[in-house]
Amino acid sequence: MDYGWWRKDDYGSMKLLDKLEKKLGRFALPNVTIYLIAGQTLFYVLFLAGKLDRSQTWLSADLLLAGEWWRIFTFLFDPPLSNPLFAFFAWYLFYLMGSALEEQWGAFRYNVFLLIGCLMTVAVSFLTPAFPVSNAYIGGSVFLAFAFLYPDFILQIFFVLPVRIKWLAMVTWLYYGYLVLFGGWYNRLLVLASVSNFLLFFGRDIAWLAKSGKRQMARQARQVSRREDEPFHRCTVCGITDKSHPRMDFRYCPQCAGQRGYCQEHIFSHEHIPSSAPPRV
Repeated sequence: MDYGWWRKDDYGSMKLLDKLEKKLGRFALPNVTIYLIAGQTLFYVLFLAGKLDRSQTWLSADLLLAGEWWRIFTFLFDPPLSNPLFAFFAWYLFYLMGSALEEQWGAFRYNVFLLIGCLMTVAVSFLTPAFPVSNAYIGGSVFLAFAFLYPDFILQIFFVLPVRIKWLAMVTWLYYGYLVLFGGWYNRLLVLASVSNFLLFFGRDIAWLAKSGKRQMARQARQVSRREDEPFHRCTVCGITDKSHPRMDFRYCPQCAGQRGYCQEHIFSHEHIPSSAPPRV
């Protein structure tokens, strides 16, 4: 099954992204995940060495309007705030998932996915100019996209604990939902910005899966209803059932071939059916 609005044969029409790729695909940057990790690693080393202050890389609309335009790029290289082991693990996951998405979609589509997340984050910065924003939610969108495409992928948490990535994605969605419901407007905007690219790429497929799930549930309900309408006991001689005669007591003859049921009137008076006779259905 293909996922996302980037499908080339969606309702028989060429999607917008396919047209853009034909015109601008040559400008795509391959292996962009590696460049982002390399930049974050460099900034991480500079932070540890005291050569660079983290506040110099934050993205803030106030600072952008003040002339510090480079922040629109440096915030992408803001590394994880953690010890080296956790930072390495975070970069490993980002490389694993980002490379898988680029291989699945191609460099141009993956570039567009990241670009949408970046532009939406910058837009949030201008809506909340006094608050700095980070690239954490952009990485979160990469994680959600990977989990949607590969839900049964086994992730070794800290290389020890095996967990299917779809369960981690579910926890992430619950956390995002909590922020949307109970967080401030700043967090709500960041969450909406971070999932905007995900919804653009997978919104149609989510709707299709939801409709397919409803149809399957309705079909299963009809099958259960039909099974409930079918009798469980039937007399082999007269044909009455536990549905037509709910108070009737039915018995099965051990001397008859197959599962042969009989009502009280015929359980002792019937002729035994040999094994050559067709079994009861």
